[in-house]
Amino acid sequence: MAAMNASLPPAPARAFASDNAAGAHPAVLQAVLEANEGHALAYGADRWTAEAQARFRDLFGPTTESFLTWNGTGANVMALGTMVQPGDAVVCSEWAHIAVDETGAPERCLGTKLLPQPTTTAKLVPEQLEHLAHLQGVQHHAQPGVVSITQSTELGTLYTPDEVAALCDTAHRMGMRVHLDGARIANATAALGGTVAALRAFTVDAGVDVVSFGGTKVGGLGGEAVVYLDPTLARRAQYVRKQVNQLPSKMRFVAAQFNALLHDQLWITLADHSNRMATRLYEATRTVPGVAYDAAPQVNSVFPLLPADAIAPLRDWCFFWDWDVSRNQVRWMTAWDTTEDDIDRFAAGVRAFVAG
Repeated sequence: MAAMNASLPPAPARAFASDNAAGAHPAVLQAVLEANEGHALAYGADRWTAEAQARFRDLFGPTTESFLTWNGTGANVMALGTMVQPGDAVVCSEWAHIAVDETGAPERCLGTKLLPQPTTTAKLVPEQLEHLAHLQGVQHHAQPGVVSITQSTELGTLYTPDEVAALCDTAHRMGMRVHLDGARIANATAALGGTVAALRAFTVDAGVDVVSFGGTKVGGLGGEAVVYLDPTLARRAQYVRKQVNQLPSKMRFVAAQFNALLHDQLWITLADHSNRMATRLYEATRTVPGVAYDAAPQVNSVFPLLPADAIAPLRDWCFFWDWDVSRNQVRWMTAWDTTEDDIDRFAAGVRAFVAG
């Protein structure tokens, strides 16, 4: 092992744990600094928030309404809180962040039951909604009222616009609303065409009602947004946002981040780079003896299967997270600031520790 370590390149400057681990983009930091001059009225009564809301209308349409929040869990709770009715349940994938990684926040904060559905791709299909129709109208069952999908999904997969549209058509026919958790909506947009038209194709045009729009994972300092594509659902949004602790008092600093990210489509540019770095990592490691993949990456995450005895020493050298421990599967994620040198060094480490 000592001889092998001696032959290793220095560890990459950036690890592959998560795009959440990356810093903020310089344009975002500069925008926050500029917003720090002087005083501005609190709780969104400022010019930066007005500008951010206008930018979201440019993305999604003139009748949409947007509300800035602190974080992704809060954005999801706020969005769902304005969509569910008493007695409703939220249908989601068994991989959904709201079901797996938010410590039961939607259920505790909203008193709303989640109905996770099994899937190997982290994507729902219309038949799964139709299968729940027998619950509707029965007073002994929580009523399927909202469908929540994630784009891109927790497994790094993508819904096509047609797949989202099919889900929305089925949900609306059954009297349900559709929420899209877009923590990595930038990566999905970049992968599906890299334009505003591509974004609209799987949101507005497909029939989605409410979007949680992520900013933190694509170069933000910290901030998300809830965008109501159906403005009728936004009638109580300002009150729900306050109630679930997602109303920033100095909102101009959250707004300034989005103004920087949405300017000249920087958010898409950064996500596209992150996606391309994941593809480079996949190509650099997929032929290493001992490394196996179920599929090529669609966005900025790869999920290799590794020899069990190689995982700990490789992770000690450059950190990443386990994924499916039963399969010796891990997750490597790239970010807006991942460099080709980071990829090349990490791939060299994988060859050393795995192929040995």
